[in-house]
Amino acid sequence: MDNFVDERDFKLLEQDKYTFFVLRRIMSGETRILETDHERLIMCFTGLPYPIWIWTADDATEAEMEKAYQLAGEKGALDGEHRFNLKYGLAEYFIKRAAQDGKKLAIQTNMFAYDNLAPIEPTDKCDGVLHQCVESDVDELVEMMDLFHHAIDADYESLEEYRRNASYGIEKGLYYFWQDESGRNVACCVYRPTGDMASIGYVYTREDARRKHYGENLVYRVTKIASEAGYVPMLYTDADYVASNACYEKIGYVLRGKLCTIG
Repeated sequence: MDNFVDERDFKLLEQDKYTFFVLRRIMSGETRILETDHERLIMCFTGLPYPIWIWTADDATEAEMEKAYQLAGEKGALDGEHRFNLKYGLAEYFIKRAAQDGKKLAIQTNMFAYDNLAPIEPTDKCDGVLHQCVESDVDELVEMMDLFHHAIDADYESLEEYRRNASYGIEKGLYYFWQDESGRNVACCVYRPTGDMASIGYVYTREDARRKHYGENLVYRVTKIASEAGYVPMLYTDADYVASNACYEKIGYVLRGKLCTIG
């Protein structure tokens, strides 16, 4: 196993470019764990509170899955604190193998990966306008980022870290609010480019502003911006959140892949 990535690894991910979009992005940055054989197994981890990403070939053998499990153990990741994003076959193996070692792993989130090659304008209109965040919006953006993480109950960071991320994203012009007719910021989202794709994330609508189609119109408009900038928009969803997934499909998102988070 090597501790560096090269063109072989990025070529491997082309076959899973939707489900492992984030892995592709984080492989190029600072990591605490980076292990790859450039052929059948990639393991990458930036640090808590985020999951460890493990990519394996679709036809991974039991011996290869055992190799991934042992590697996770060697890295101290089977301690009950870490989570893993992986394909379902490997997830099932990890759960079974951990049980043999007296450990308990279970699926925490079923995820869908979507892309949108032809955004469809929402039929459900709403009041208000799109607003590209500026530096004076940073305090409210930090608040909404914190609310988003409490809503999904995962990947918590400090307010200081949210502020750093918000300031960086605002500087790059990537964060957006939807403002209702009174000028109140009722929803937010971001798009993050990597290569020829851009992930839509941090989609959050304030609780008292839901069921008014703000989120749907916001995501559509930001999807259009990413698309017109030359990127293929994509996003991850909780597969069990039927209403949200139906909303994305209405504006042109197409299911491209499935994976899960275990912990």
